[in-house]
Amino acid sequence: MFVSIVAWDLSRSAETVESLRDYLRDYAVDAYATLEGMRLKAWFSNPARQTWGAVYLWDSAEAMDGPARVSRVIELIGYPPTSVSVFQLEAIAEGISVYESLAGLGAALEGDQLTAG
Repeated sequence: MFVSIVAWDLSRSAETVESLRDYLRDYAVDAYATLEGMRLKAWFSNPARQTWGAVYLWDSAEAMDGPARVSRVIELIGYPPTSVSVFQLEAIAEGISVYESLAGLGAALEGDQLTAG
C-alpha cells in the first residue's frame, strides 16, 4: 500500500477553503468514492494559512492515477499542487473511536468549523 499527500497554498487562487467545501459537498466526495484501488481519501484545510490538501491511502502504485480520472480541483484552483509526496505504507493502527465510520465526517459535510493556527 502507498500513502500520497498533496497540498495547495491557496494564496494565488481565487478559490478559498470555504468555496472548496462546496466542491466536496457537490461533487468530489461522491466522485472519489467510486475509485477502485483507493482505500481512503481525507481532505484537510487550514483557512488561516490558506492551505488545502488531501491524504490518500492506495492499494497499489498503479491505482494512484485515480485522481486524474475524477478530480476537478486543479481546474478550480488554477494550478497544480504546491506539494506532492508519495510514501510506502509501513504500518497502520486503528484506535478506539466514538465514530463507527469515517464516511460523512468533516467540516464540509457536517458544518463543523474547527480552526487551526
